[in-house]
Amino acid sequence: MNTLAIVTGGAGDIGRAIAARLSADHDRVLLVDLDLEAANAAAKALGPAERFVALRCDVTDEADVAAMAESARGLGRVRTLVNNAGAAFSVSLQSTTAESWRRDTQLNSEAAFLCLRAVEDMLKETRGSVVNIASVNGLQVFGHPAYSAAKAALLHFTRLTAVEYGRFGIRSNAVAPGTVRTQAWNARADANPNVFEEAKRWYALGRVVDPKDVAEAVGFLASPLAAAITGVCLPVDCGLTAGSAELARTFSQSDDY
Repeated sequence: MNTLAIVTGGAGDIGRAIAARLSADHDRVLLVDLDLEAANAAAKALGPAERFVALRCDVTDEADVAAMAESARGLGRVRTLVNNAGAAFSVSLQSTTAESWRRDTQLNSEAAFLCLRAVEDMLKETRGSVVNIASVNGLQVFGHPAYSAAKAALLHFTRLTAVEYGRFGIRSNAVAPGTVRTQAWNARADANPNVFEEAKRWYALGRVVDPKDVAEAVGFLASPLAAAITGVCLPVDCGLTAGSAELARTFSQSDDY
């Protein structure tokens, strides 16, 4: 029977890159997204319909997620679940409302719980893998507080899953991207065309992250190469959380930085 990878938020730039990468070692990839038209377009661009399947699902809605799981069961043996769907709604605590806080929490944290519970029996059958797409925002303060708190919760959820489901052979890991050049940055880039150039100064590698960088990390964590790795968070951030060369230069007064 076909092996299947599920990628939520599959219509976005990161989701598409992950789907493309996982197609190398899965027979089928299910691109789950709230926007069915965009998911269909992404699936069509990636390859033949028998390999890339689009499905509309609101991952914050339990009934929708249950229906998604039933559809997945009919497509193959679920070997990998990638909880990639996410978005940030409030830029500061002072602009955050109770409604927007809940919205961030539901999409960036609770949705991963709903998806895991919906497909856990299938993952047990394959001794499969869960990869949660977190963020460096869950590790340090970079704005968007509700989103950041939800991503921090997602990281702990990753560890909880690793410990409780390890007895079934299920591995659970997270990837924490830094700034990724995606369409989600379009509004900020329109407001400030130099936003990516300005961001580069904080990254040790002198560049921001590409969606393919995230996809390669997911592919590794979902593969047999990571058979002994579970419960970890792998930053894919071009060195952002390693430290700041600019601060090191200021503190040390050395041009070596």
